[in-house]
Amino acid sequence: MTPETLIDSIGDEIGLSRWFTLEQARIDAFADVTEDDQFIHTDPARAAQTPFGGPIAHGFLTLSMLSAMTYDALPPLAGEAMGVNYGFDRIRFVSPVPAGARIRARFTLVTARPVGDAAWELGIDVVVEIDGQVRPALVAHWLQRRLMTARDS
Repeated sequence: MTPETLIDSIGDEIGLSRWFTLEQARIDAFADVTEDDQFIHTDPARAAQTPFGGPIAHGFLTLSMLSAMTYDALPPLAGEAMGVNYGFDRIRFVSPVPAGARIRARFTLVTARPVGDAAWELGIDVVVEIDGQVRPALVAHWLQRRLMTARDS
């Protein structure tokens, strides 16, 4: 994707990731790394007694999967040296993701603007879908910076 085609793509869906499974082992590993071992995530027997009916993925685990989904789905910008997270203007955790569920992300480009002579800032609306469910896991407005190589800046 070139800067010109990037501008032309504003308002378009620019990527759809493959499905990623949030199996219990991944949820447990995330709990270990983040020290968030709340039983609704890590104790299937106790979680079964909640309105969720079983363990659910951490919202932040679902959110953290956006990096892998981006690598999977979004085209690089011609001359891009690297991309970095710039932040989020909005994140909403709409539906819990049951352990073992598959998720994927749809990316819609909302804004694209040059930042100085060596970067582009992208505003991307993201919807993370749960396989077989109508309501998404999360919706967000994500800001990314794409840093350009010196020769292409």
